[in-house]
Amino acid sequence: MERIFEPFFTTKNMGKGTGLGLASVYGIIKAHGGYIDVESKKDHGTTFSIYLPESGKEVQELVVKTPVEKTIKGTETVLLVDDEEAILEVGKDLLEAVGYRVLLARDGKEAIEVYRKNQDEIDIVVLDMVMPTMGGGKAYDKMKEINPKVKVLLSSGYSIDGEAAEILKRGCKSFIQKPFMINVLAKEIRDILNKK
Repeated sequence: MERIFEPFFTTKNMGKGTGLGLASVYGIIKAHGGYIDVESKKDHGTTFSIYLPESGKEVQELVVKTPVEKTIKGTETVLLVDDEEAILEVGKDLLEAVGYRVLLARDGKEAIEVYRKNQDEIDIVVLDMVMPTMGGGKAYDKMKEINPKVKVLLSSGYSIDGEAAEILKRGCKSFIQKPFMINVLAKEIRDILNKK
């Protein structure tokens, strides 16, 4: 239990998770001045209590105008790269629902193999930044060696600062923060594909 908030600590099998989920939650809560309390009883379950400081701001009435956004469709081939199985499954289903053909890879190394084999068919790569075996930065560099014109949309649960900004400077087309909505992902993909 002492290590559950450590980055890259996981009890899951290889390829089933990076061990960044609770580390991300911890970082977000700490950044907002809060803390997390964890209680766990064997064979009964675990309870996470999140405490955040009270805001000193006055409550304002929020009027939400929901824009009617049309999800932009496509017919191209997307290589979706992520070590989280749930993201691969949901991402594939959602992208296929808006017309894309989707190939999958579970880490940077597999992404290079899939890209090398299918580079003539792949129109864009949606590439997770933080993965075991080979991360997104190294995978991006290797894809650029194969095809200097590769179109890559970098994705991460972390902010664009740091490594993501460096990868963008090396020519990566854009960045999308996880979690993302399908209409936002579809728009980012379309924007990149439309740029010649």
